[in-house]
Amino acid sequence: MDELTTSSFKTTGSKWLLPVSDFFGFPLDQVNFLACQVFALGASFWFRLYLSPQFSSPVVRHAVATLFGLSFVIFCFGWYAVHISVLVMVCYRILVTADIHNIHRYTMIMAVSYLAVCQVSRVFIYNYGILSTDFSGPLMIITQKTTMLAFQVHDGMCKKREDLTANQRLHAVDSKPSLIEYLSYNLNFLSILVGPCSHYKDYIDFIEGRHVQRRLRRLSASNTGQNGYDKVSEPSPMAAVTRKLLICGVCMVLFLTLTKAFPVTYNVDSHFVNEAPFLTRLTYAFFSIQAARPKFYFAWTLADAINNAAGYGFKGVDEAGQVSWDLISNISIWGIETATSFKKFIDNWNIQTGVWLKTVCYDRAPRYPTALTFILSALWHGVYPGYYFTFITAIPITLAARAVRKNVRQYFLSSHPVKLVYDVVTWAATQLCICYTVMPFLLLAVEPTMQYYRSMYFHIHIISILTVIVLSQSHKPRGSSSSSSNGTKPGPYDPHPQAQPQLQPYNNNVKRK
Repeated sequence: MDELTTSSFKTTGSKWLLPVSDFFGFPLDQVNFLACQVFALGASFWFRLYLSPQFSSPVVRHAVATLFGLSFVIFCFGWYAVHISVLVMVCYRILVTADIHNIHRYTMIMAVSYLAVCQVSRVFIYNYGILSTDFSGPLMIITQKTTMLAFQVHDGMCKKREDLTANQRLHAVDSKPSLIEYLSYNLNFLSILVGPCSHYKDYIDFIEGRHVQRRLRRLSASNTGQNGYDKVSEPSPMAAVTRKLLICGVCMVLFLTLTKAFPVTYNVDSHFVNEAPFLTRLTYAFFSIQAARPKFYFAWTLADAINNAAGYGFKGVDEAGQVSWDLISNISIWGIETATSFKKFIDNWNIQTGVWLKTVCYDRAPRYPTALTFILSALWHGVYPGYYFTFITAIPITLAARAVRKNVRQYFLSSHPVKLVYDVVTWAATQLCICYTVMPFLLLAVEPTMQYYRSMYFHIHIISILTVIVLSQSHKPRGSSSSSSNGTKPGPYDPHPQAQPQLQPYNNNVKRK
């Protein structure tokens, strides 16, 4: 297939919408993506209303979800969709034929290796191009799904229940899925393009019509108090979908205005770096990173709305009977924008990826869980040098934030005004640190990353390292704890320790901690 250049973007996907791309001046890959997601939204309503479990068998629902998903990847990526199908089929072959004691290891090696090869080609073949033929996005989601399912099948069919954590027992799969179930879980149109990844048992419950009622019964049994179970029979997702679509509309407006008004690349413009004072450069970096977020907010919130429209994503009911459809949400915008610590920001960003990292790596690593989780996260994201600058920079910042909280925070809890001052200061520090840390993630290459850090005088690196050194020598108050609230192993990277499907506490089921 001949490749066509549109606004410096190459494509092997469909060119049907090329006139729309030319008219609006948007890259064709973005137009194709948005068209598929809009179609998916309409298909989700149809799927819930006219292909509901009451009228259709699970096989039919699996087949339709899979066919729509395959159509989307072919439309967006053309013949590159073969890579996505190959990875799914090879991982399924491993699942059904490999030794049950090793299926999780073989699947992890295969999925991550295949993804890495594709990401290497993205860098070295396309020379940092952001292309519509970049099919690594769906591959990243499928890597999460295939590996998480392999671990959960291993838990359910190989391990004793007493050897599993409560969360592992909850999601353990005690039989191998059929081919149609496996294809549907990995390739369904609800999550094929941008995710999110979800637990296999939750997805099967959704397809077979048990998703809402099973979660209501589970939550009712896990809480002796009233949790709203008897107040809701079969809640409608329309309110949640409407709210999330409104958020998408706001994010789209912000993307079309702020994102273009504050390009990230201007942070390394030679004239700007050499002429602008430090505070000006720091301020612009802050606003350019803020302006880059609406694109991610839009994509993940729209994906969440699509799943909800199909009836998937029910999380629970609070004491007042208020329904939450945030089970598989990938972001909490409020949590991100108001985060007063580096960890809180991470806990609210790309939430389901954090759940995956915790499920397949952090909770299972016999030694060095933090280091291994960082390595897996880096491999999953890709081979751009900027990604590794971000992960490496995050380590001393997280350690410094923990040290400050452990040694300093208690002195600011005496009164509400003092605590408010502390929260404002830590919010500003967190946002500036996030800006400093994620800039390489957007710049990608070594040269602009080093140019940016030199322009910032490496100040966050220096401050965070000095903070760790100084506070590590100070007296550590007894009773303070740096571990996560649920008792998981402490480390510089503890991916979403509370991102569990259980709704605890019930009066906080919409806004994540």
